[in-house]
Amino acid sequence: MTVEITINGVKAKAEAGENLLEVIRRYGFEVPSLCHHHALKPYASCRVCLVSIKEANGRTNLTTSCNYKVEAGIEVSTESKEIHRNRKTIVELMLAEAPNAPEVLKIAAQYDLTDSRYAREKTTKVEIQNDGCILCGLCVRVCEEVVGVSALNFAGRGDKRVAGTPYMETPQNCIACGSCAYVCPAKCIGYTEEDGMRKLKKWDRELPMDKDANGRPFAPRLQLNHFIKTAGLDKDFYKNGGGPKR
Repeated sequence: MTVEITINGVKAKAEAGENLLEVIRRYGFEVPSLCHHHALKPYASCRVCLVSIKEANGRTNLTTSCNYKVEAGIEVSTESKEIHRNRKTIVELMLAEAPNAPEVLKIAAQYDLTDSRYAREKTTKVEIQNDGCILCGLCVRVCEEVVGVSALNFAGRGDKRVAGTPYMETPQNCIACGSCAYVCPAKCIGYTEEDGMRKLKKWDRELPMDKDANGRPFAPRLQLNHFIKTAGLDKDFYKNGGGPKR
């Protein structure tokens, strides 16, 4: 059912129950976020997508927009002093955890942040554990929801919470597809391809790559076998690189 809402004074239409953050962006308004991806279920861990919502009953409150389902008649504001103050504090906390993360730095610049007062409270132990991770959960969720492998999870609580592999050991079910590295906004995962091997250093996973029709390494066999099984492809679909030489 199509409903009408207001975003920064502009009338907008959306489907009831639709993701508010995506509606806001569809109408050209900017709202920062670090844990949201259109291919994954809303998670609302980073909290920087805060907006102000006035509901039909007149009640106004701050809420994360990535997991808010659109309702008829709501009035949405993406900018205010209160929103700005709360976002800035959240970004400052993330800057303490991930001072070199590209996406965090990009948002920090929008709020004139170059350093974090919370950085002094970090301990070496936490710094080593987190390795620049902002605990957005994108790597864990993409591995489970999209790839369908679930090689990653969360462990620990509070300042000891980390995203990683079960028991922090090499995950034998990891297919080294690189999806976790692709979605990571902190760029603290990454992978390399050298000498026919794909290596994900953060997970201590290293797999040999199959070669294409021209003899060039292009993907680990475990990854290809997973795609074959998931998509119901012929077992020889990727033989010789899955296509003719060019």
